[in-house]
Amino acid sequence: MRVVISGVAGVGKSTILELVEKGTNYDVINYGTLMYEMAKEIGLIAHRDELRKLNVDTQINLQKKASSAIGQMDDVIVDTHMAIKSPKGYIPGLPEWVLRELKISSYFIIESDYREIKKRRNADTTRFRDDDSEEDIKVHQELNRYFAAVYAVYTAATVNFVNNVQGAPEVAANEIIRKLM
Repeated sequence: MRVVISGVAGVGKSTILELVEKGTNYDVINYGTLMYEMAKEIGLIAHRDELRKLNVDTQINLQKKASSAIGQMDDVIVDTHMAIKSPKGYIPGLPEWVLRELKISSYFIIESDYREIKKRRNADTTRFRDDDSEEDIKVHQELNRYFAAVYAVYTAATVNFVNNVQGAPEVAANEIIRKLM
C-alpha cells in the first residue's frame, strides 16, 4: 500500500513522519529528496530548496522519474506536497501521470494554524524558504485541500486532515497510525 502524507513547509510534517515511521511497518520516502538526488546527480542544482525554482518542464521530468521509482515500492509513505508554489504559480505535486504510477490508497494532509507555521518557518535557519506572508500560508493550505480532493477523484483514495497542535506532534502521529492500521 502507498500513502501520501503532505503539508506546507513548516507544518511539522518531518517530525510527525518520524513518529509514524517508528509506529508502523511503513518506510517513508521523501519525494522531493528523491527528485533532488536525481537533479543533483545530473548537475542541475546544488541545494534541495532550488528544486521548486527549476523550470516547470524540468520539474515534470524529475517527477516522472521519481514516481517510476516509488511506484515499484510497497508499504511506503510518500512525503510530498499537494501543491507546489513555483515562480509562475502553483503546480500539482501529484499530476495525473504520477497518480497513475503511484496508485495511492490514502492521502493525509497535516495542517496547523497558519500563524504558527509562519513562526516555525522564521525559526528554522536550516532551510532557504520563501518569505511567505501568513495569508500566503493560509492560501497554500487551502489549495492543498482542493488538490487532494482532485487527486482522490482520480485514485478513489481516502482524504484525511490531521491537525498538528503546537508542542504535541505525537497526537497527530497517533491519529495517522490509527488510520493506517
